[in-house]
Amino acid sequence: MTVVTLSKRRSGEDPGTPVVRLTGIRKSFQGNEVVHGVDLELQPGEVHALVGENGAGKSTLMKCLAGIHAPDQGTIEIDGVVRRFRSPREAQEAGVAIVHQEFTLLPHRTVAENLFLGREPGRFGRVDKAGMERRAGEVLADLGVTSIRPSAVVSGLSVAQQQIVEIAKALVLDARVLAMDEPTAALADAEVALLYDLVRRLTGRGLAVLYVSHRLPEVFDLSSRITVMKDGAHVATEPTGELTTDNVVRLMVGRPLNALFPDLAAAEELGKERIAVAGGGNARIHDIDLTIRAGEVVGLAGLQGSGRSALARALCGVAPFTRGSYQVEGRPARIRSPRRAVRAGIAFVTEDRKGEGLALRQTVQDNVLLVRRSVSGRRTRSTVADLLREMTVVAASPASEVRLLSGGNQQKVVLAKWLAVGPTVLVVDEPTRGIDIGAKATIYQLIRDLARSGVAVLLISSELPELIGMSDRLLVMHRGRIAGELPPQSSEEDVMRLATGHGQPGENGQSEEAES
Repeated sequence: MTVVTLSKRRSGEDPGTPVVRLTGIRKSFQGNEVVHGVDLELQPGEVHALVGENGAGKSTLMKCLAGIHAPDQGTIEIDGVVRRFRSPREAQEAGVAIVHQEFTLLPHRTVAENLFLGREPGRFGRVDKAGMERRAGEVLADLGVTSIRPSAVVSGLSVAQQQIVEIAKALVLDARVLAMDEPTAALADAEVALLYDLVRRLTGRGLAVLYVSHRLPEVFDLSSRITVMKDGAHVATEPTGELTTDNVVRLMVGRPLNALFPDLAAAEELGKERIAVAGGGNARIHDIDLTIRAGEVVGLAGLQGSGRSALARALCGVAPFTRGSYQVEGRPARIRSPRRAVRAGIAFVTEDRKGEGLALRQTVQDNVLLVRRSVSGRRTRSTVADLLREMTVVAASPASEVRLLSGGNQQKVVLAKWLAVGPTVLVVDEPTRGIDIGAKATIYQLIRDLARSGVAVLLISSELPELIGMSDRLLVMHRGRIAGELPPQSSEEDVMRLATGHGQPGENGQSEEAES
């Protein structure tokens, strides 16, 4: 078996000739058309971003290109030749590879075994393990990857390394086109840079990348063109440099970015202090002074590793404070476990909804009642029905497995789980990570409605526009400490100045209100 390295632009090839041309693609499921006559072109060496809300038809269109679905109408051309793919293997043989959002690796096999699964090189009737590892090393080296050993077991790799193996697996054959579905959804900020470098290396060698993502900052960082879909139809394709985030959001949802955020709280809407920490600390965070009032959304910003999530976990008893004072509703509190936090009225929406926030193979109803049953033993179907209606959760029924829901609806279930116990304090860590713009707007409104009902909210997010748009006050962390406080509607530059340790409260035009 011969493994071909990544293809470069072919000699004499017209750079204006698309590697891929989709024309009039239509696809229906059970009589419901979900893709309506969409056209799309990919040029050699470009990252072409495909964006839209959940249900816009992005993934279906990508799966038609990759041979997973056969289009009902329309044509697919690869290098000018019309193709009809009856399987993903036929698409692969034509040079189309796909990297799914959910990893498809076998965790207990080696990197080499995963790369050549079903295509193992043989010698004398047996798998040539040494030859397979040597060839896997060549594939990884061709990608510029030196930190992954072909003999390493996949379960021992970081999430970012597993993502690289997924890409290498898709590119073992002579791929001309790589379709990537939410490739950074499971990656930390520091790991995203590794993916950026890999994508740029691939496109530098002539590969065309179709990049599907809800994260607009990375869409603008990587892509040369953006195609927007809405309700299964093509809305626009424009050069990235001619668009702004507001332009793209308006095309996706029909309203500008700032219209996604509810109005901030007025002074008279704020009530008593729900929680107050003075001099709080543990091994990760130090000298924390923090108050949050009823009706208030306090934003918490900071770079990766600044201590944001550690502070959230301390407040909720996951990794408790070991020093300082902590008051809840004006009374001293010893929050030493999540159970004690819940009994004190403090709820914690974790950033890892799939790993920590949900029991994916249990029903929507069981997930909503998970905390309530463990704390009070009460179980009521009417509670579930009311919450699902209030949260606008789209599910076939409360008996559906939660893993079958979209990312946005899964996040609403996580919120419903905590609302079922009636919290007075809600700590939310990355509440909109990996969900589409429309679902984000719904969650923003839910958070603001909770605040208006008297709940105190601590909102942690890596998306500065989200924090600035939602927060009545903004705290910024740096190296485990609160570096400063900013008033509402502060600039991203002010936030980053504090987050990088280059500013202090009261500097750079900060108001006296923020200093007090």
